[in-house]
Amino acid sequence: MTNKKPTSVSRRNFLGNSAKAAAGFMIVPRFVLGGTSPKGTRYLPPSDMINFGLIGTGKQGKGLATSFIGTGEARIAAISEVYQAKAQQMMERTKAYYEKNTQYGQYSDIALYTDFRELLTLKDIDAVIIATPDHWHAVQAVKAAEAGKDIYCEKPLALTVKEGRAMVDAARKYDRVFQTGSMQRSWPEFRQAAELVRNGYIGEIKHIKVNVGTPPVKYNLAAEPIPNGLNWDYWLGPNEPVAFNSELAPPLSKDVFPNWRLYKEFGGGMVTDWGAHMFDIVQWALDMDNSGPVEVIPPDGAEYKNLTFRYANGITMTHEKWEWSNAIHFIGSTGEIKVQRRKIETTPAELATRVIGETEKHVYKSENHYKDFLEAMRKRSKPVCDVEIGHRTASVCNIANIAYELKRPLKWNPKKESFKKDKEANALLGRKLRPEWAIKL
Repeated sequence: MTNKKPTSVSRRNFLGNSAKAAAGFMIVPRFVLGGTSPKGTRYLPPSDMINFGLIGTGKQGKGLATSFIGTGEARIAAISEVYQAKAQQMMERTKAYYEKNTQYGQYSDIALYTDFRELLTLKDIDAVIIATPDHWHAVQAVKAAEAGKDIYCEKPLALTVKEGRAMVDAARKYDRVFQTGSMQRSWPEFRQAAELVRNGYIGEIKHIKVNVGTPPVKYNLAAEPIPNGLNWDYWLGPNEPVAFNSELAPPLSKDVFPNWRLYKEFGGGMVTDWGAHMFDIVQWALDMDNSGPVEVIPPDGAEYKNLTFRYANGITMTHEKWEWSNAIHFIGSTGEIKVQRRKIETTPAELATRVIGETEKHVYKSENHYKDFLEAMRKRSKPVCDVEIGHRTASVCNIANIAYELKRPLKWNPKKESFKKDKEANALLGRKLRPEWAIKL
């Protein structure tokens, strides 16, 4: 790993002659400062456009940029990307959007960097969107907090439990607003499910089934030539070097979600990729956002046919296949709820559309995950999926993968965030980061 001082990528060198027509495309700030807190936090009046730095411009990054720009309250002012072709595509997409929507202001250029740390030095960046692979999340979020930026970070929040806790600690230390990208908390069918459970509409919860796919495997792909324009060392970042394969960073011609998420060095398989969505809703419904299960038991081919969590109150939850994919099945003493994206079915059937009364229990209501974050930034409040929530959900996924790997039951202490009397399991709660990217874990 080179220790040379990072340098930004000039537009001329980056885009080349073929893209000179895009010259002069810099967002001209038109915000008015609303004041400063004793800690240096800038308060933004409602009329302000919020300036984002986008870290990672792959498929998810493109979608998030569109979602935030589409609020009419935010804009992309800087980009950090290690794959030149993807950065250029993002710049062109953003330019085209503003050319069609001139009511959002006049624009002439976007700052562009390979190293996200340079983006963090920009004074007019209010917040960052982190849409990189999971192995990068903790380092980038901690450094963004240290730089005084608010943070929107994709789920699953962290690759390890200790990295997730470091993200929470940094957000609190530097008084940052931090939204986890678990957008299902802003969708009505999941809010309905959570409120039905919390208000006892299906009685006492007996069991929960979550169908989200398989755990990760060790990276095993064949080496391929590194494509022109990809800084592979920066893509790896805090990880030890491995051979490049296009499944990790596909070319623009393949508009897919990359398969780095299938390999334990970079992601947690579908257990974290979809589990960060579905286990998250279970945690919400059970009012466990600041806690978690106390035991996780992997399948043993006998008594436990599926990986099983147990909460302190006796509720069990299994990671298992059932009729609906990427979905949750709550089983109560007097009824049931099945929920997945855009679909909810209940027993009794009328519960699916039951209006929860004003005097009943309600969860945080957000109808737009992106506007909710922007509003929280202005109010300096916690958004619908605060960093602690994202960390706790990711922890559920991470301890499941540890149980799968060790193939034995584990006792978990959610308060101490450690396994009871299991040194080998506790060693898997963190990982070694390359020195240049080390953060306090």
